[in-house]
Amino acid sequence: MTSKIRIHLADDHQVLIDGLTNLLQTVVNFEVVGSSLDGTTVYNDVIQNNADILILDISMPEKDGIKVLQEFYAQKNTLKVIILSSYDDLKIIKEVVKLGAKGYLTKKSAGENIIEAIKTVYEGQEYFSDSIREKIFNSFTQNNPQLNNNVYIENPILSPREIEIVTLISLEYSGKEISEQLFISLNTVETHRKNIMKKLQTKNTIGLVKYALKHNLINP
Repeated sequence: MTSKIRIHLADDHQVLIDGLTNLLQTVVNFEVVGSSLDGTTVYNDVIQNNADILILDISMPEKDGIKVLQEFYAQKNTLKVIILSSYDDLKIIKEVVKLGAKGYLTKKSAGENIIEAIKTVYEGQEYFSDSIREKIFNSFTQNNPQLNNNVYIENPILSPREIEIVTLISLEYSGKEISEQLFISLNTVETHRKNIMKKLQTKNTIGLVKYALKHNLINP
């Protein structure tokens, strides 16, 4: 029998916790093992119930989500954390990722994305909702004359994240630069690169550039 993914919820609104609990309990291998209504108890609560995933709000009484993450970071605790917040400010997103958060969702998108986010993060990858990912990407592409702004195309082969990776590789961004710009780990970038090359049946960067040009991801 496959072990269940143990989830702890931290938000200052009981109604939201109850709603998420009801939603997550519909998934066979999910188990909500606890919840916290203020930031001061989150660290000890999570340790006590041995959670795999923490869903954490930024705006929490007594101790906000940033300070909670700082506590995990200081203790070198590698718990997988997904931020669920009303805020979509890039400074906040960048800060929580630096502190180890593996995912970021807006509360508006939670119903559509929370289940996929938990599964993705549990498997060791990062997850950002579409609106957050687009905001991140747009933040550094506006001043790049080589970039076609319409990168979010319907593509039967590559996912939206893979389209972003191909675009940046084609613009000669290094793996480290891509990881910094998209707020994902270098290991995740390399995994995407390998998957993309396999899907496109190419062995080098030239093949990726040709694909980007053919599909108007970059301007020649």
